[in-house]
Amino acid sequence: MISFTNLSRHTDIGSNCYLLDMYGVRIILDSGMHPKKDGAEATPEFNLIGAADPDTIFVTHSHLDHIGTLPLLQDKYPSAEVIMTAATCEVGLAMLHNSVNVMTAKRTQDGIIEYPFYTHAELDHAARCWMPRAYNESFRIGRSGRVLATLHDAGHILGSCGVELESESGTTILYTGDVQFDNQTLIAGADFPESGIDVLIMESTHGCIERDAAYTREKELRRFADTIREVLENNGAVLIPVFALGKSQCLLTEIGRFKEQGLIPDVPIYFGGLSSKITAVYDKLADSTPRLMPGFRIKEHVETHGLPRQGTAPLVASPGNIYLVSSGMMSEHTVSHTLAEQIITHPDDAILFVGYSDPETPAGKIKAAHHSEMVHLREKGGQAYPLKCRVECFDFSGHATRQALIDYACRLHPRKVLLVHGDPPAVESMRKELERLMPDSEIVVPEPGRPVTLE
Repeated sequence: MISFTNLSRHTDIGSNCYLLDMYGVRIILDSGMHPKKDGAEATPEFNLIGAADPDTIFVTHSHLDHIGTLPLLQDKYPSAEVIMTAATCEVGLAMLHNSVNVMTAKRTQDGIIEYPFYTHAELDHAARCWMPRAYNESFRIGRSGRVLATLHDAGHILGSCGVELESESGTTILYTGDVQFDNQTLIAGADFPESGIDVLIMESTHGCIERDAAYTREKELRRFADTIREVLENNGAVLIPVFALGKSQCLLTEIGRFKEQGLIPDVPIYFGGLSSKITAVYDKLADSTPRLMPGFRIKEHVETHGLPRQGTAPLVASPGNIYLVSSGMMSEHTVSHTLAEQIITHPDDAILFVGYSDPETPAGKIKAAHHSEMVHLREKGGQAYPLKCRVECFDFSGHATRQALIDYACRLHPRKVLLVHGDPPAVESMRKELERLMPDSEIVVPEPGRPVTLE
């Protein structure tokens, strides 16, 4: 029998973790930490794995909602082999070390006694067991090698992969992880199988978002450059809150290109913190990982200015500068939050959003506000600010569009599709559309903790 169990505590984009049992070969797909929960609520339901230890743990990429609790899982099941790409090994280690720092700070600031889930030393010990695998090279896992596995480039971030698994009975399963079928600045679109998949486990992040039919990445980049130029020529400051992994590297490269092509003035770019550390890893792997610009090293081509170190004077937003800084959600105690509190009341300045923002975060509140509306940027009270600065949103998502996901599922036409990694409206919208387009396939939304029989 083949069964699938969603180990996430909630049906949303959170602590992604799934158990796949293929005739006794027990496989864990990802081990994430929920970005909106704290303590135990941020972890998957590992107790649902049961008495039998997992044979293999796959990590599809190094965003924390997919790798954040991996050291906890390894501590619980030390005999399980842990497989990911070589790039995910490198980037994931940097992301998890930063997570230790964040959890330690939250213990002090918020009194979350479970934090940190693991120490730097425990993380380094766990990482010694990680097994890097290349794309498109099949290998066997489990007892006596009874399952054939292949990693495929998912096109999401550096090192991201989808996992193809073939059982002894011949049933083939593909877990997409996070996927992007279109090319990004540095990362080529996904290279996934086009046939031969019986069960598709697919992300649904943009499941209820319809992109404008006239959209092209090239036009969006030009609009982005034009907006930056207009603000700078008006002697304003540009704040671009970004996620440290993936978006930072793509947009820093694009802004450097804008300067070279004369699309924007040659002004200082402030960039640092975790984004800088991850960019160093991208550059380190420039010759050894698949990418659209082989050998291109971001820091050799794009001049940046560092951010103040912890304990020094805070960064002050000055006219005529670009601040490409984390966090993308503008969470409290981050550089983007500090700068937003300065910029939000200045009509000549601008905040340019380049990705998803949870509605409950400071970034989400600014996006939803009207001009001159009062906005609270702190979770617990604090000063409200009138929104006077320019606010623009751009679509540079690292996730596939709703239509691209639907098209891919229809091309594969598997007998069963499991929809994961999406908020309830997104998953439900995808389910209805796939049921309409593929009436002979079973479309399933796996409820947390309830096994789904696949064969």
